[in-house]
Amino acid sequence: MAHVLAAMNLRDIPIKTMEGSETSLAEFDGKALLIVNVASRCGFTPQYAALEKLQQQYGGRGLQVLGFPSNQFLQELRSNEAIQQFCAVNYGITFPIFDRIRLNGRRPHPLYRELTKHPDASGKAGRIKWNFEKFLVAPSGEIYRFRSRTKPDAPEVLTAIERCLPK
Repeated sequence: MAHVLAAMNLRDIPIKTMEGSETSLAEFDGKALLIVNVASRCGFTPQYAALEKLQQQYGGRGLQVLGFPSNQFLQELRSNEAIQQFCAVNYGITFPIFDRIRLNGRRPHPLYRELTKHPDASGKAGRIKWNFEKFLVAPSGEIYRFRSRTKPDAPEVLTAIERCLPK
C-alpha cells in the first residue's frame, strides 16, 4: 500500500555524505529512491547483497538505493571510514552510503521524522523497529514501507519498484 508524500518534500531535507558534505535527495530528482537504514553488525546485514543487486538491476531504469547507517540499535561500526570499507570489501556496494543518523527518539533526523509517518502494508506507521527497514519513494511522491524482515528482493518490493519505474 502506497501513501502520498507529506507536505514537506523529502527531496529538500539536508543530508550529509560520508565525507561530511551537505547535500539533499534533490540530487536524485526523477529517480525512485529505496532508502534503507543500514548496519554493519546485524543479522540483516546480508541484505546489503540484495540491495546492491537491485541497484545493478534497476539503476539504469531509474532506481537509486541509498543507505543511511545508524547505531541506534548498537550494531553499526564507529566511523564512516570503517562503514565504507566494510561495505566495499564485503559487499562491493556502489550505491551511496551517507553519514550516520538518528532514526528514532526525541531528535530523529528530519528525513526519518518524515518517512516514519508513512505506514507499512499492515497500516502501522511510527518508529523504526530495527535495521534494514526500507522506504521506496516514487518520483510521484508515493511511499511504500517495508519492515526489516522483508528482503529487498521480496516479491512485494519488486512489484512496488516496477510500479515506480518507467517501462
